[in-house]
Amino acid sequence: METEIEVKVLNVDLNEIEEKLIHLGAKLIAEELQVNTVIDSEDSYIQKGLNSYLRIRETTDLLNNKKTTKLTFKKNLGAMKTRKNIEISTKIDNKEAMIKILENLGYHVVREGFKKRKSYAFEGIKFDLDSWDENTYPYPYMEIEVKDQSDLDKAIRLLDIDEKNISTKSITDLIEELKASRD
Repeated sequence: METEIEVKVLNVDLNEIEEKLIHLGAKLIAEELQVNTVIDSEDSYIQKGLNSYLRIRETTDLLNNKKTTKLTFKKNLGAMKTRKNIEISTKIDNKEAMIKILENLGYHVVREGFKKRKSYAFEGIKFDLDSWDENTYPYPYMEIEVKDQSDLDKAIRLLDIDEKNISTKSITDLIEELKASRD
């Protein structure tokens, strides 16, 4: 179990951000293709009742040619200037069997999305450059994960980020907001 503090930076050019990170001396730590499968009950108990989400993430690590699958429960603890979560994960070796177990407990697949992610690290700050498939979420963004607020302030300053583009919304929030704007 780990606690994470993160924000999303919306309205960014990922190539421009990546150039800035490389120029700073940030180290490429991951390049991945992900399949993210979100699980919930019919009444959205996990999302709405617990302010959380449950996902199965299949990751193809392009740097090391490895595949992993993890079940993760992510509970939001608050979202003022940053989004603070507790994340509990475990490796699983059979996604289909895990989905069947969850279905028998009253849960089902809500959605499945495909994401490309490049991750950089610089002075204890993690930068994830994310782009989803068009059907899941068509706009790229960057996640910044930090240990404390001062690291976030530093990241914003180093990359010259306009604070109006900083969001504490989850990907589920962004997807729902996008769907509502299209209705």
